[in-house]
Amino acid sequence: MQDNGTEVTAAEIARLAGVGRAAVSNWRRRHADFPRPVGGTETSPSFALTDVEEWLRKQGKLAEVPLKERVWQQVTGHPDGPVTALVHTGCALLYLHDRPLAWLESSATDDDEQLAGGLADQLAQLLGPRFGPDGEPAVCAPTAAELRPSVPLLRGATELAADLGARQTFEFLLARHLDANPRQYTLTPGELAELMAELAGPARTVFDPACGTGALLRAVAPRPGQELHGQDSAPELAALTALRLALRTKSAIRTAAGDSLRADAHAHLRAEAVLCHPPFNERNWGHDELAYDARWEYGFPARTESELAWVQHALARLEDGGTAVLLMPPAVASRRSGRRIRADLLRRGALRAVIALPVGAAPPYNIPLHLWVLRRPGRTPAPPELLLVDTGRLGAEGRGGVDWAAVTAAVLEAWKPFDRTGEAVARPGLSRSMPVIELLDDDVDLAPARHLPPPAAGGGAAQLGTVRERLGETLRLTADLTPPLADETQPPRWPLTTVGELARGGALLLRTGGNGPHARVLTDHDVLAGTAPSGTLAETGEEPVLVERGDIVVPVLGGGGIARVVDEDTAGAALGRNLTLLRPDPAALDAWFVAGFLRGTANSRQASSYASTASRLDVRRLQLPRLPLEQQRRYGERFRSLAAFEDALREAGRLGTRLVRGMYDGLTDGTVSPD
Repeated sequence: MQDNGTEVTAAEIARLAGVGRAAVSNWRRRHADFPRPVGGTETSPSFALTDVEEWLRKQGKLAEVPLKERVWQQVTGHPDGPVTALVHTGCALLYLHDRPLAWLESSATDDDEQLAGGLADQLAQLLGPRFGPDGEPAVCAPTAAELRPSVPLLRGATELAADLGARQTFEFLLARHLDANPRQYTLTPGELAELMAELAGPARTVFDPACGTGALLRAVAPRPGQELHGQDSAPELAALTALRLALRTKSAIRTAAGDSLRADAHAHLRAEAVLCHPPFNERNWGHDELAYDARWEYGFPARTESELAWVQHALARLEDGGTAVLLMPPAVASRRSGRRIRADLLRRGALRAVIALPVGAAPPYNIPLHLWVLRRPGRTPAPPELLLVDTGRLGAEGRGGVDWAAVTAAVLEAWKPFDRTGEAVARPGLSRSMPVIELLDDDVDLAPARHLPPPAAGGGAAQLGTVRERLGETLRLTADLTPPLADETQPPRWPLTTVGELARGGALLLRTGGNGPHARVLTDHDVLAGTAPSGTLAETGEEPVLVERGDIVVPVLGGGGIARVVDEDTAGAALGRNLTLLRPDPAALDAWFVAGFLRGTANSRQASSYASTASRLDVRRLQLPRLPLEQQRRYGERFRSLAAFEDALREAGRLGTRLVRGMYDGLTDGTVSPD
């Protein structure tokens, strides 16, 4: 049954029809019968989904709206908003997941009122025991009146679950919502969440006092009799976290809405592990009203030290010997206003490790965040050492630049021996364990980079010699690959076609990226920099697009002029966001010919649209000459040699930068002689 109130934007119409945004604008101008806007604004109108679907089908541009897209449009067009739609959907999917036969019996009726009433009664019986009979659960059973507008959505979502599964359907819709509203939520990347859970170790009772969308609790390894507790100041996030976890695990789930510092819903909890990504730099955290709170065991935090309030809240909710892992901004390790609390955490053995992450590990992506590993002191004497780890060199600027496998291996290789023995072998530039007494000076500065011995410059003089030899070889290769001068000729008048026309004719396949999950993802940064796949994709409930050898990958943001042919090393990676994949039919098109002509400056300029601060490439409008395959291959060989020359130049630049940096470091730290 279709929800007549569902509205879609022009961008969403483009997604439904599998075309670019510009094509929808074209349809509106050229077709007098295109549906009229029913809402939105003059610059961003919205249209009735039923009218759009009917028009697309009449024009032969759409056989049927895919079920995934229909359900998603019902979420975004819900009269009470997408969050309410997601909560109602999560409740219905949980009912389907836990009692599939009962749902089939309930949904057999065509009467929406009857289904809403019956489902409300069933959810009242299901949700209470599932989310905790004690206290106020984060997910309350909606009434029949509240469920009535959601009935078409719930029918569609449970139908989609027959193909994807209940958990995957909810993850798909939630991921779409989070991706569509990036500024509303501060997300913890899945790889970071897994690292934090690994540092905390196996635990039966786990607590996240700022649970957000549940990424940290979701990363916890399941155990028999496990209890997962969470709290968030946003009631909708506490509810979404509870539903997300309930669809994933049989563990007892106890989430609550409310500010954990001002209105702690878990005051009597003593957990084995606490995981937390608290809000950063908050001045209004309750400084005035919480001055005499019993949680400030290590000192009353200054108004500017909200993060140290969260640290002490986490310690207060641990049992003796329990472990807490918190994500922190780097300033907390060195601000003077927090030095007394840091000193007391060290003296009493509560702070066990400070781990500096690479830039780009988590939002805000422009600073290198820290992980603090804490342990609530028991009756045993406090260990006299603090572990310091700096993984900054394992990442690059911006999103997608973190080598999570290397970061995780480096952190755990340092932490696990230290956790067992209280000491760690020093690894220059990476990690060391440091006596607490050496840190208790006037500043109590715990930034790892300030206490770690520097690594040997460029790997030492011998390594610098190797880099120099490789640079020489690369420069010689660059000279050999330098393309010869071409004779000047009159520009030919080729008949032209577009990528869109070739795709419609079956000469190439066109796909867009961004679906997951996948651990090896080719990002737009990788394509622009000519580097190996470096990103990851979180679970969206959709299958990733895997690239194959001979595919052409084109970034759609940043002005165009780039197209990369996938080689053996890159094949098998998933296609990331803001990338379009072209898979040419080798019987009709030469891949290098296509990639070369796509890189033409004039070509990308005519296919780009411009906003106030950025440009976007409409790949379907890119043009190619119509040439016989044999002639395409002649051009393709020349384009291939140009690409090899470009790769050699990049490698020479990287090696040259590394050699210069190593020489500067070696000369200044004395490991390289000036003679």
